[in-house]
Amino acid sequence: MTDTDHSALAGTWTFDPDHCRIGFSTRHAMISKVRGAFNQISGRAVFDPENADANHVELFVEMASIDTRSQGRDDHLRSADFFDVENHPQMVFRSTRVEEVGDNGYIITGDLTIRGITRSLSIPMALTGVDTDPFGNRRAGFEGTRRIDRRDWGVSWNTPLDSGGLLVSDKISLEFELSLIKESDDTTTGLLEDPAAQHGEDAPQHEDAQQGGEHEDHGGEHHEHHHEGDHHHEGDHHEHHGWDHHQG
Repeated sequence: MTDTDHSALAGTWTFDPDHCRIGFSTRHAMISKVRGAFNQISGRAVFDPENADANHVELFVEMASIDTRSQGRDDHLRSADFFDVENHPQMVFRSTRVEEVGDNGYIITGDLTIRGITRSLSIPMALTGVDTDPFGNRRAGFEGTRRIDRRDWGVSWNTPLDSGGLLVSDKISLEFELSLIKESDDTTTGLLEDPAAQHGEDAPQHEDAQQGGEHEDHGGEHHEHHHEGDHHHEGDHHEHHGWDHHQG
């Protein structure tokens, strides 16, 4: 039977990459959506119902594993115009607070690092259940979404449309569909080794921001128009790097 009691989460859990999805969507050419996901993730979560300060979540995403079903677009997203995967191979989230909010609800606040820039972000998550699979693995499921502005993490490439808008929306909807496997009943497990050190990255630059940055938006989609001073490279063309009007 599926259990959604918070006490059922006590212990240390690892993310199951084969049954997790870290996805995203954004407006393309102001009219349609591009959807994608990162296919390689890892991480750990510790939950202690008796000591909220012991709760923590850490998630590592391999940026080169991005997949939007377009090779040209994926290569462009890996380039220095967007994620600069060569110099910043991972996106990292480390929680600073895990708060229970109502039935099966959590707000997970932490530091999100992309391209060496770290900003605070709060992510609402719903516990979808805790159960044992046919192989004896104790599993916990979570789902959630969060809308961010990519410019807060230095991802600002764009190009103007003839209509006055921008080719790629700055607003990104992050989508989390997570399956965790219980590792042990231990609630004192420490953090994993710093992935930046493993990859030889410089220490991330932390930028203070109110719950995710000055551009952050919790509301619906906005139409974005190009004005002088907006983030784009002059001379870029609409068909650049797989973002042309024929690429979904």
